[in-house]
Amino acid sequence: MFKRIVALCIVAVAAHGLAAAAPLNVAATTATFADLVKTIGGDYVEVSYIAPPKFNVHFIEPRPSDVMKVKKADAFAHAGLDLELWSAPLRDAAGNRRVMKGGAGDLDLSRGVALLEVPDRAVSRAEGDIHLFGNPHYWQNPANARIMAATIAQKLSELDAAHAADFAKKFATFQAKLDAKIAEWQAKLAPYKGQEVIGYHNEWPYLMQFLGLTMGQFLEPKPGIPPGPKQLGALTDYAKSDKVRGIVTSVYYSDKATKTLSKNTGLGFVTLSQNVGDVPAATDYFAMFDYNTEQLAGLFAGGK
Repeated sequence: MFKRIVALCIVAVAAHGLAAAAPLNVAATTATFADLVKTIGGDYVEVSYIAPPKFNVHFIEPRPSDVMKVKKADAFAHAGLDLELWSAPLRDAAGNRRVMKGGAGDLDLSRGVALLEVPDRAVSRAEGDIHLFGNPHYWQNPANARIMAATIAQKLSELDAAHAADFAKKFATFQAKLDAKIAEWQAKLAPYKGQEVIGYHNEWPYLMQFLGLTMGQFLEPKPGIPPGPKQLGALTDYAKSDKVRGIVTSVYYSDKATKTLSKNTGLGFVTLSQNVGDVPAATDYFAMFDYNTEQLAGLFAGGK
């Protein structure tokens, strides 16, 4: 992968030649994507993001200031798919041709990622908040960050060819650190491989895949539908009859139902980080996974 990125960067240098007069202005939909862009771009990018980390990215309502961010952007980093349904109207409002779909500054981070839970049949909203292209929370498997970082390095090199070698170097440094941390994170959870947890919302399949854990039951009876007494009762029975080890939720969901289920079953629960900055410890991409693996290891070690 690294050799391919270097080759692409060299081609970009030959094709474009001149240095950018100022750092590239990149608008990202989330703090996580902004962090990855800054990691690869370094001093040659200025990055902002739209969705506050503590809010559910599905339901963001962009402000006029966000329209201006995108209007001025050289690139727009986003999840693609249908995670941020508000991103297309936002780009339309900004009227910036560079960052429209297929434009020179369109930075779709889903490119090349092997998606999970891609529907194999027609789906409808009667089934809840179903994603038509597959589960979009792919950044929660750190192995996918290799692909995302490569996509970022390639795009930045296309837009600022003079600094392509710098982007390639940053990518190589990121990849080396990521490889070491992946081994560390997986080793931390290796003693608990195959253990099952209940989730609030189906936003963790990539993390479960990465760590070898299982999550097949959710507090939401359907995606986007808050849990009621019937669902909590069913999960209580399920938890008592199966080897469930805990409950996982996110900062932007009410913890009322989670605490009720925890009390009824004796299961512990943890709030994991979905995005950089949504909990104080998640200061960057690596810190987010340090935090999540530490929380899960503590949950399992604590027992039922």
